[in-house]
Amino acid sequence: MSEAAAHSPIQRARRLIADLLTPNPVIFWADFLASLTVGYAAAVVYLKASFLAPEQIVAWLVAGVALFRVSLFMHEIVHFRKGEMTAFKVAWNVLAGIPLLMPSFLYEHHLNHHNAHHYGTPRDGEYLPLGVARLRTMLGYLAEILLLPVLTTLRFLVGTPISFLHPRLRQLVLERFSPLVINLWHRREIPADAPRATWAAIEIACFLRAAAMFSFLFASSLVIGGEVVELSWHRLAKLYLLAVLALGLNHVRTLAAHRYKSEGERMSFAEQLDDSINVEGRTPLVVLFFPVGLRFHALHHLFPSIPYHNLAAAHRRIMMEMPEWQAYRDATYPTFFAALADLFRSARASCALPPPGEDRWFQRLGEELASRRADRGNEPSQLSRTA
Repeated sequence: MSEAAAHSPIQRARRLIADLLTPNPVIFWADFLASLTVGYAAAVVYLKASFLAPEQIVAWLVAGVALFRVSLFMHEIVHFRKGEMTAFKVAWNVLAGIPLLMPSFLYEHHLNHHNAHHYGTPRDGEYLPLGVARLRTMLGYLAEILLLPVLTTLRFLVGTPISFLHPRLRQLVLERFSPLVINLWHRREIPADAPRATWAAIEIACFLRAAAMFSFLFASSLVIGGEVVELSWHRLAKLYLLAVLALGLNHVRTLAAHRYKSEGERMSFAEQLDDSINVEGRTPLVVLFFPVGLRFHALHHLFPSIPYHNLAAAHRRIMMEMPEWQAYRDATYPTFFAALADLFRSARASCALPPPGEDRWFQRLGEELASRRADRGNEPSQLSRTA
């Protein structure tokens, strides 16, 4: 679909949803605080319950789902306009981002995922060619779920203090070690006007949070409010399993965000629509995997400014008022499983055609990394000035 053909329906859709672009602070605060309260309360029950007791399993599921929902508010935060919902952003980072070791500044590169110059290319940290990949690539992607809690913790417990030893180390950690990507080779671009001092303060808070968690494990007990709370290594295993659930839900959800058919070339906004997915159903599984509006991911790529609580209304308007817009309808699946099945069929079909599209994508990744290394070698003075 050409850009010219897509221009008219996109502009018409923009007019249809023009009154749905303002976030409602009441909805944001109520949803966030309710989800956070449920998540933390269930986590306490989970950590205190006996091993494999029914209440522990239920609490684990409730805590994982609730904290997964809490974490996805980060996606909304990075799309706020400058000066918009500032108090919410600060509160989210203090109450959730730092305690959960996922401050929102680590996700600010997400805006490149919407850039036609980055989307689907090796410069997109949220993209892999899974729709044109071999089965082992898909299995490797899913296996990352077991590593994510470890990588996230090491990012702050080890990466943060090391990064302050030298400007080059600081630059390396900021560019390479962000757990909020699926392309683990991704090098984040740090803007010249980045608020590095604020980032450093947040990172130190995350380091102290991670260090405190491990410090408690070396104590035989801790007195809280007159009650002796036993602390042992099994607590670490419990925290790991909770993190695997919360982060794993997002990893699986991401499989149904796009068709992942790019071979590394730049894609227009119209091509992004063709490569993105809406999941229209309201089954319990869809509600579980797509909180905070993420089941309308194709719509979000068209209009990133729509707050999550208005995406369903915007989708209904487009479907009702623009029945002729076939490209949008083709991006809409009835269920999560339908979208997932299409991804696997696409990957299987692509592997039957030599050479696989993923080879071309990773070839471009190698070229991109080599180019950036060359650029870095030519600009030593810029690195030496990095704080």
